[in-house]
Amino acid sequence: MTSNESSSFQGFYRNLHTPAVLIGAGFVLVALLISLWLILQHLRSYRNPSEQKWIIAVLFMVPVYASESIISLWHSEFSLACDILRNCYEAFALYAFGRYLVACLGGERQVVGLLEKERMEELSEQLLESQEKAKYRNRSRLGDFFCDPNALGKSLYTIIKFGLVQYMILKTLCAFLAFILELFGAYGDGEFKWNYGYPYIALVINFSQTWALYCLVKFYNATHERLQAIRPLAKFISFKAIVFATWWQGIGITIICHTGLLPKEGKVQNGIQDFLICIEMAIAAIAHAFVFGVEPYQHIPVHDREHEEVTREESKMEVTVDVHDESDAVPATVEQKETNVKTPGTSIRESVEDVVLGGGHHVVKDVALTISQAMEPVEKGVGKIQETFHHVSLKPGDKKEPDVEVEEHVTENVVDNGEAVAVDAEVEVETRVKDKSDGGESTERLKSKE
Repeated sequence: MTSNESSSFQGFYRNLHTPAVLIGAGFVLVALLISLWLILQHLRSYRNPSEQKWIIAVLFMVPVYASESIISLWHSEFSLACDILRNCYEAFALYAFGRYLVACLGGERQVVGLLEKERMEELSEQLLESQEKAKYRNRSRLGDFFCDPNALGKSLYTIIKFGLVQYMILKTLCAFLAFILELFGAYGDGEFKWNYGYPYIALVINFSQTWALYCLVKFYNATHERLQAIRPLAKFISFKAIVFATWWQGIGITIICHTGLLPKEGKVQNGIQDFLICIEMAIAAIAHAFVFGVEPYQHIPVHDREHEEVTREESKMEVTVDVHDESDAVPATVEQKETNVKTPGTSIRESVEDVVLGGGHHVVKDVALTISQAMEPVEKGVGKIQETFHHVSLKPGDKKEPDVEVEEHVTENVVDNGEAVAVDAEVEVETRVKDKSDGGESTERLKSKE
């Protein structure tokens, strides 16, 4: 695009900016009214906290996306801060959607039991196959995940949860890294140049997002038959359209601008993206009203007994019992007992507290567990490197095999606390110490709860 064409387009863009803001604001108003009304209905009918806390987190995507898009469209200088907010919440919403599917299946323990059952069925089928085929199908955990996840059982759930949480972590870190690079003029939004941070951050986010989506699809394929009651396909499509379509839409606009069909100025790219998101959020809000409706939760008993408050009142009164002969009338004491059960849905304040505090507890715990799982192979690799350098630094005559070898195996056990939604991660560490001098071996097991 030549300089004259670019300047003429800039003038055309300035003339359309005010109408675009007004039109976008109208769609944003529709999106906010529908979404906030739907969220309020869930808070008023908060009878299944294990599911509804994550539904509310997913529904809140529309207000977040719509608000930041209209602000960024109105004042382009706020676009970077709005993008950080949107990216952080987008990653959390993906995690919340996965948690919602797990809650619909009865919790982590039930999901692990379901996947273990399918794994045992797969193993039974393998016994009927030839030994060569059975040997071929006995692959590593990562290979099983990409080829046949149903054979993994409990390991499948561990990998799926890791894939969802890693996206939440990396997306947030990349958002703040982009902000820091922008302050130093090294981000280059929309510029595919090696001396800018944009292409590298986009590559990391694209890989992480694809991995998370793949995990979500695999989990859906393994459990969709048991999720038919909640219409999982409609929910999956409506959620995927917001999280992933907006991302690829932004990439497409960047490529179009990079080819010269539109100016490369970041203000133009962000303005087009923000205007489209304003329209799309109104459509998404209408779709959410149908796929995440509150009707299934309005007439069901409370599922979370932890939040019930039971009060009992007793009263006694003296009455006269009438008989045929009034002279035989005798006084009697009647004892009256009344039991009141206060459900979580009776107070919006309590519902909000459970959404924020209960959901935050799960997020912090899963993030800490995922970081520890990610650091485990790194620590092993660093140990191997240090051991290699140590052997290299030794003289040939000084090299000898160590007398003691220590091996640790960490196993995560998913434990549900009764009917409560909270899930504890019980970690069992098995330490084996081998003494090569006398050929002895000792084993020590340690258990800890997070």
